[in-house]
Amino acid sequence: MSYYKYHVFFCTHQRENGSACCANRGASIVRDYAKDQVKKLKLNGPGKCRVNNAGCMDRCGEGPVLVVYPEGVWYTYHDKADIDEIIEEHLQHGRVVERLKI
Repeated sequence: MSYYKYHVFFCTHQRENGSACCANRGASIVRDYAKDQVKKLKLNGPGKCRVNNAGCMDRCGEGPVLVVYPEGVWYTYHDKADIDEIIEEHLQHGRVVERLKI
């Protein structure tokens, strides 16, 4: 059994050359929001969920992106409502949000 039931990684990489990147699409702000929501819902901690930032995940054209392990489900998102849906459906109920999956 892994230490966390779900480990969520948000790409927060900033490209120096001005190319498309998750950082330019507010990824750090949304990651912080997700961390706060997971804590607020008491979903954080060992045996539960962990939300982290990650460097470049090499999916810039599909971004912003996050991935949920252990399943390896990749998502894109547009706003905090999408993050709320991922938290409720995937992290609370184990259901993949197909409309946001990439």
